[in-house]
Amino acid sequence: MSWSYPVARLLGSEIRIHVTFLLFLVWIGVARYIQGGAAAAAESLLLILAIFACVLAHEFGHALAARRYGIRTPDITLLPIGGIARLERMPERPAEEIIVALAGPAVNVVIAAVLFLILGARFDPATLNALDNPGASLLAQIAALNLFLVLFNLIPAFPMDGGRVLRALLAMRMEPARATAIAARVGQALAFGLGFLGLLGNPMLIFIAIFVYIAATAEAQASSLDDIARRLGVRDAMITQFEALSPAATVGDAVECLLRTTQHEFPVVDGAGRLRGILTRNAIIAALSRTGMETPVLDVMHRDVPGVPAWGPLAAALVHLRQSQAPAVAVLDAEGRLAGYITAENVGELLMVARAGGDTGGGAGSRPGGRRGPLRPR
Repeated sequence: MSWSYPVARLLGSEIRIHVTFLLFLVWIGVARYIQGGAAAAAESLLLILAIFACVLAHEFGHALAARRYGIRTPDITLLPIGGIARLERMPERPAEEIIVALAGPAVNVVIAAVLFLILGARFDPATLNALDNPGASLLAQIAALNLFLVLFNLIPAFPMDGGRVLRALLAMRMEPARATAIAARVGQALAFGLGFLGLLGNPMLIFIAIFVYIAATAEAQASSLDDIARRLGVRDAMITQFEALSPAATVGDAVECLLRTTQHEFPVVDGAGRLRGILTRNAIIAALSRTGMETPVLDVMHRDVPGVPAWGPLAAALVHLRQSQAPAVAVLDAEGRLAGYITAENVGELLMVARAGGDTGGGAGSRPGGRRGPLRPR
C-alpha cells in the first residue's frame, strides 16, 4: 500500500504503518494535550497504541489461519480505521474463507475474555460503557474496545470480516464472482448507511463508510478480473507492440522513446532477446533529476521482473503481478526470449472491455506508438 512504511517483521509478515495513522496519533495527542495537559495526552496515546496492538493481533489471527491453508500474508498495514492483512490469495473453498475471516474476531474475543478474568468483570452494559468512561481503568477500556471490534467487524459489510463470511456463504450456492458482486453491493449499501449516521454527528463513521465503499468496489473488481482471467490466456492480455531499449542505452535514449511513444515502461532487452529489466517512466524522470541524461539504463531499471510463458493462463500472470513489486510481468516464448509483457494498466483495460461485452480473446494487446514486427532494441 502506498504511503505506508515498514516498521517490523513478525511471523513472516511485514508490519507497515500508514502515514495517516501517524497523523492520527499526532492529532489525538495534540487534542488531548490542549484539553488536559501532558498527562491526559500520554494516557490517550497509550490507550490508542493498546487498541492498535489488539488490531494487529486481530490481523495476525487472519494471517495464521490463512497459513494453515498454505496462504502467505506478505504484509499487514495499520490505518487510523483499523488494519489490513494482505493475503497473497483468498482461500479457494468457502469453508476455508469463513475460518480465515472469523479468526480475526476470535482473537479479540480471547483478549476480552482474558481481561475480564483479570478484572473479575462480567459481560454487562456497565463494562461496555467503559469505552466512553474516562475514569475507567485502562484494562476495562481495552476489554470493552475488543468487544466493540468483534461486533463491528462482524457487520456484513464486504470486505469486512462479516462481509467475507456473507460472501463465502453465498459462494456455497452460486458462482464466486456473483457471490462477491452481491456481497459487495450489500457492503456498499451499508456504507451509505454508515455515512448517513456519520452526518448526524460522528465524522469517524463517514471515513469508515468511504473506506468500506471503496474497498468493496475494489474487491468486486478484483473478483471480476479473476473470473475473466480463469477463462483467458496470457496471449489475450499481453502487449506485443512496444519500443525496447538495449543494455547499452542511456536515460537520454529512454527520453527519446518516452516522447515518441505512449509507453509508460520500456523493456531492456539484450541482443539475444533476453529481458534484462524494465525501465519505467517514473524511473526515467527520477534519473534525469538526480544523475542526468548519460545515466546507463542498467543503473535505474527494475531488475526483478517475473516471467510467464506465452501459452500459460492469464491467472498465473495476475498472481505474479499482485505479489511482486515489479511494474510488469514478462511474457516469454519457448526459448526464453521476450515476446511481450503485461501491466496492471492493460489488464484493467481488458476488464473494461470484458464488462462492455467486447471480445477479449484471440488477440494480443498493443499500445499506440509501439513498434510492429520483430523486436529491435535501441
